[in-house]
Amino acid sequence: MFLIIVGHCDSTRQSGYEWRHSTETINRHFNNICSHIVRLTPQFIGPPDFDNIPPVIANNLNYFPYFQDCVGAIDGTHIPCIVAANFQAAYRNRKGFTSQNVLAMVNFDLKFTYIVVGWERSVHDARVLRDAMSDPAFSFPKPPRDKYFLVDYGYVNRRGFLTPYRGTNYHLCDRRRVGGDRKKELFNYCHASLRNTVERTFGIWKSRFRILRGVPHYPLRTQRDIIIACAVVHNFLMMSSDVEVSLTAEEDDHDEDDME
Repeated sequence: MFLIIVGHCDSTRQSGYEWRHSTETINRHFNNICSHIVRLTPQFIGPPDFDNIPPVIANNLNYFPYFQDCVGAIDGTHIPCIVAANFQAAYRNRKGFTSQNVLAMVNFDLKFTYIVVGWERSVHDARVLRDAMSDPAFSFPKPPRDKYFLVDYGYVNRRGFLTPYRGTNYHLCDRRRVGGDRKKELFNYCHASLRNTVERTFGIWKSRFRILRGVPHYPLRTQRDIIIACAVVHNFLMMSSDVEVSLTAEEDDHDEDDME
């Protein structure tokens, strides 16, 4: 029942009609299952491997040895949410609907290694990361001195976090043009290609769980738990050898909904 609701974004009324149960029964069991899955977070969402070079880097001469100390990528994404009227201004995005800012860390196996939910849409990605690192309650997995995460322009280039060169092109079509700083362009191109793993993860995640595209009427706390539960189930599916990820189902959600 839980997987059908999060996979198809069915409302409580729709689910009650389908399962021939009252909305109270549907809500009770849905919340129970969701809370139990959230409790499994430490078992399925753990810190990245800081000791070994990821195979996608070690086996690709475009990345090795230049990115051999990279352990993953970090970015933010926005999940629609429903909040009380007095909080809607803080949660409203540029497209006119309310959403919450979700910070995620992923590895190159397209699995979540860290996730923070609940921030207002108006809060910048860099602020979310800074608070997650400074507040011990968030248990942010800080990289060792010689390791780092890939991040985009929205973050600060500092120890442990590597951004691309600013003001330098990096798309494939841009690399074919004559002139410019080719070394910086090549670095930015490889950086973007490798960091794309976080966008691919978001695309698979949201395609797999349609409830992340439009959360029905649940309390805000439950909406946050749903996001974490979907990340846990996503990692479980990615760990299963019987599941093959269809890249054709991916979608790039980093368009107009991203932070500036």
